[in-house]
Amino acid sequence: MSNKDVLIGTWAWGTGANGSSMVFGKKQDKAVLAETFNRAYELGFKRWDTAAVYGMGTCESLLGELMKGKNDIFISTKFMPSKKFKSGELAQSFRESIERLGVKSADLFWIHVPNNLEQNIEEAIPLLKNGQIKSLGISNVSLEHIHKAEALLKRNDLSLGAVQNHFSLLRNDQQEIIDYCKANNITYYAYMVLEQGALSGHYSAQHHFPFFSMRNFAFPKRKFKKIEGLLAEMKTLAAKHNIDASQIPILWVQAKGATPIVGLTKPAHAEKLAEAMKISLSAKEIDHLTELAKATGIRQQGMWEPQ
Repeated sequence: MSNKDVLIGTWAWGTGANGSSMVFGKKQDKAVLAETFNRAYELGFKRWDTAAVYGMGTCESLLGELMKGKNDIFISTKFMPSKKFKSGELAQSFRESIERLGVKSADLFWIHVPNNLEQNIEEAIPLLKNGQIKSLGISNVSLEHIHKAEALLKRNDLSLGAVQNHFSLLRNDQQEIIDYCKANNITYYAYMVLEQGALSGHYSAQHHFPFFSMRNFAFPKRKFKKIEGLLAEMKTLAAKHNIDASQIPILWVQAKGATPIVGLTKPAHAEKLAEAMKISLSAKEIDHLTELAKATGIRQQGMWEPQ
């Protein structure tokens, strides 16, 4: 694998609603995030992902500041549609996002959830045709959603660029979609590959998430007890390959044919990821991890996911 085989996520960078404190229970230091960005960039991680809803624009604004003067950054951001379609909402969100990011176009622009999917795609088509959106992606979608999006875009001589869904050792129900994407030249991106830290190897029932955080409620102590065997095997494999245990679920996702979105909040995270990109797990190791994960009986799902 290479550093181009991941997308760097910034969900934990924002402040306020849907930001770091609310979701992760930790307030991030802006200076440390700047160091993280610069270190990751030095290591060759130049593909970055954000969203308008992450900290309600604050994440995009910070990333935009850090990107200044760097013209080789691949930028991915997202529009969160309302439940009821609102004409002009996608276009306005796009304009606001690129303004905060300080760019003229988005390399990859996502419809964050499939609310009124076809109507929102219709609104994105002019932006695709004029080059402001270089590639369109859809997120939190089923195979049926993908087929509908492809058909609509094809009628306009356009194609679907990417799909992004929740996929991890504890959410392993995406292989049909991954295989379809691979066969049809659509990049499949996996988010929450570390389950907001539950699969990082740094938390447990004893050393748990901050109480007042969304991830604490999504992954309570009782669930950690169910994954003790999986976490132990991750540490064993990490020691064998001389990498951090947090990288094992990332390598598993890559082995399954997906491009992982990996959140970084410290320079050391970028360094650990760079080391892991030199490693490939064997088919036997992948299968064993898959079996241990299945035995937990856990299927993680975000409250925002439609399925």
